[in-house]
Amino acid sequence: MDENLIGYARCSTRGQDLRAQRTALRKLGVDTGNIYTDRGYTGRNRERPGLSEALAAVGEGDTLVVTKLDRLGRSVTDLHAIVAELDAKGARLVYGGSVYNPGDPAGKMFFSILAAMAEFEADLTRARTREGVAIAKEQGRMTGRKPKLTALQHERLLEDYEAGKYGASKLMELYGLSRSAMYAALVRARQQRDITIDARSRTGR
Repeated sequence: MDENLIGYARCSTRGQDLRAQRTALRKLGVDTGNIYTDRGYTGRNRERPGLSEALAAVGEGDTLVVTKLDRLGRSVTDLHAIVAELDAKGARLVYGGSVYNPGDPAGKMFFSILAAMAEFEADLTRARTREGVAIAKEQGRMTGRKPKLTALQHERLLEDYEAGKYGASKLMELYGLSRSAMYAALVRARQQRDITIDARSRTGR
């Protein structure tokens, strides 16, 4: 039975280019028609259409080829599950030119180390992202979505609505709001008015 090489390439964002991985896979002997890809999927996401297609294409005696192990996945559990699936099919994995042999203790240990490093790098990136968001919020650079209307515009919208000066369609046009946004703004305006009235009654003003 002739060996069939199945290539797989992945990038985390849709803006990234897969040409370098495709070129590397072709240099490793994979035909262009046998290369499956996922664009915009993280390595922590096991449910990837390109990966599913690549694994489905692999049969007995075939080889799944990736340029780097972290392109295949960034989860120790997922990576071990993938090689177990390949082994059950009688197939093998090649990553970056290295052949994974589950029967070789040294090779198995090296694979586990690389898998752990891939997961660690993913966790580190996520932690740094969360830290950056937290710092930005503290410094006021991320204050959430700004309200479409100012407090004064909310007040005037409520006045115009309750006075019957304009219908709903006209108010939507005047304030640049969708119907749902307009009614949400009216709710906020009433809430703010009630709070103001309650505050004034407490202070006797």
